Amino acid sequence: MSDHKLTIYQLLPRLFGNTNATRKYYGSIEENGCGKLNDINEKALSEIKKMGFTHVWYTGVIEHATMTDYSAHGIAPDDPDVVKGRAGSPYAIKDYYDIDPDLAVDVPNRVQEFKALIIRSHAAGLKVIMDFVPNHVARTYHSDMKPAGVRDFGEDDDNTVAFSATNDFYYIPGQPLVIPAGYNPGGDEFASELKDGRFEENPAKATGDNVFNAYPSINNWFETIKLNYGVDYVSGYQTHFNPVPPLWHKMLHILSYWADKGIDSFRCDMVEYVPFEFWGWLIAEMKQRYPEVIFIGEAYNPNEYYNYLYNGRFDYLYDKVGLYDAVKRLTRNEWNASTWDINAVWNHQTRGFDERMLRFMENHDEERIASAPFAGDAWLALPGMIVSATLSTGPVMIYFGQEVGEPAHGASGFSGDDGRTTIFDYWGMPEHQKWMNNHAYNGAQLHESQVRLREFYSKLLNAVRNNEALREGEFYELMMANEHQPGFNNRLYIYLRYTTNARVLVVVNFNRHAIDINVKLPDDLAEKLGITDRVKFVDLLLEKTFETDNIYNGMQLKIAATNGFLLSF
Repeated sequence: MSDHKLTIYQLLPRLFGNTNATRKYYGSIEENGCGKLNDINEKALSEIKKMGFTHVWYTGVIEHATMTDYSAHGIAPDDPDVVKGRAGSPYAIKDYYDIDPDLAVDVPNRVQEFKALIIRSHAAGLKVIMDFVPNHVARTYHSDMKPAGVRDFGEDDDNTVAFSATNDFYYIPGQPLVIPAGYNPGGDEFASELKDGRFEENPAKATGDNVFNAYPSINNWFETIKLNYGVDYVSGYQTHFNPVPPLWHKMLHILSYWADKGIDSFRCDMVEYVPFEFWGWLIAEMKQRYPEVIFIGEAYNPNEYYNYLYNGRFDYLYDKVGLYDAVKRLTRNEWNASTWDINAVWNHQTRGFDERMLRFMENHDEERIASAPFAGDAWLALPGMIVSATLSTGPVMIYFGQEVGEPAHGASGFSGDDGRTTIFDYWGMPEHQKWMNNHAYNGAQLHESQVRLREFYSKLLNAVRNNEALREGEFYELMMANEHQPGFNNRLYIYLRYTTNARVLVVVNFNRHAIDINVKLPDDLAEKLGITDRVKFVDLLLEKTFETDNIYNGMQLKIAATNGFLLSF
C-alpha cells in the first residue's frame, strides 16, 4: 500500500445518533434512548468526509449479549448475570453473522439496514471498518443467522476434555461456572427473574482473559468465553496448528461473509491474545480473496510488533504503548514528561515500520481528553494531535466527540465516572448532541470555542491528506539541531516532513506558556533541499505567513502555549 495516510473516524452507532438527553444511571433503552444505523445519514457522512476522513469505523455493530429483551423477534434473551451494562459490551459477541438489534429501526431488517449504511458510506467517499473480536465470545453465544451448512462455535466439541485441537472452546470438566460474587447486573432498579447470581454452564468454559478455571473474578472478563486456536495453555503452551484447527476456518468464513457485504477493513481486537500463526494464515487467505482489505490490530507489546506485522501480516497496529503514552504525559503536563520520549518511539519501538503504526489520542478504551482524569480541557490536545497526525505517513484516528471536546462526565451504569464514554450502557453524549442538532448534523448548538476546535481538527486532517509532504514525505528530526537554541526546552518538538516538491516544518509547544525560539535547519539539510536564503512559510492551520531573510540564520517563532505550527514552504 503506497498511501498509508488513512484518517479514521471511530463512532459507536448506539451513541452517535442518540438525541435522548436523559442519561439515567443504568437506564433502559426506553429511558435513555439509542442511536440507530439509519441515523448515520447522507448529511452525517458528508460532514465526516468534509472533515478530512477516509475511513469510518462502526464500533459495536455485531450482535452482542444484552439485557434488552428481543425474544419477540426470535432472539433468545441473555442472562443478565453474564452481561456487563444494560446495553451490554460490544465485545461480548453473541452472533457473528448478525447485527445488533438495538441499532435497527426495523429489527427483522437489521442486516439490510447495515448493508444500506455501507452503501451510503461508500457513496460519501468513505471506506468502512468493522470490529473483529477473535479471542472470545459471549457466554450465551448462539448464531441464529449463520448461513446454511455453517457449524456453530462449540457445536462439535468434546466437553469432557480440557483441551482438544478440534474443540472451539476450553473446558473445566466436572465443574460448573461460578458467577463472581458482588456483581449487581443492571443496578438496583433493574428487576428480572434471571438476575439471580446463577448461570447454567456445566462444564465451565475458560474465560476470555485466559482464566482456565471455573471461578473468574469480578475483575475478569467473566461474561466471555475464550476461543481455542490450537494452543494448549494448560500443558505448557503446546501448539497444534497442523492440521489447521476448525476454528480457523470458521473465522475465515465469518470475515468473508462481511467482506462480501462491502466491509473494507477489520479492526481486530486484542490480537496478541491470539497466536500470530493464525493471523498469518487468516490474513493471507483474506488478501487472496479480497486484495484491498486492510487489517488493523489492537496491540500493546512493543516486543511483538515486528512479529505481528511481518509474521502475522497485519497492515497496521495500535501505537498505544509508545506515542500515545508519551503524548498523554506531555498533554497532562506531568513532571517527568519530555518530547525526547517521542524520539524514543520512532527511533527504537517502531523503527523500520513507523508508517504502519496507528496513532490516536482517544478511542473507546481510553479517557477523553476533556475529562478530569486526562487533561480537563480539549484544547490542551493541540500539540499532541499535531504530532500524532503528522509524525509519520501512517494512519491517524479520532474518536467521535473528541472534535467538540466531549468530557464523558458522569457514571452511566456498568461504566463508572472514569473519564471514558461508556460502551456498556444506553447513554447520550451532550457535547456531541450539540453538533448533531437533532440529526441536522450542522453544529448549530455548539458554542464558539467548540466550533473553533472542530475547525482545528478539520484543518489538521485535511492537511495530512492533501499535503504531499505530510501524506507521503520523509521525516527529519530537528531536536538535536535546536537543543542549544535560546528558548528551547524538552516540551518543544520540532521536525521536518518533505518530498522533492513539498516541505512542512512542524513545531509544537507542549508548555503551558508561550515560547520564543529561533528554529534552525542544519546547513546540510538546507543545501540538500536546495533552499535559498529567503524563505516564506505558510501555516496550514492558521493560514498565517512567516518570512526569514536568511534561512541559514534560522526562523524566529513565537508559539502560543499548548499549540503548534505546520509551516509549509
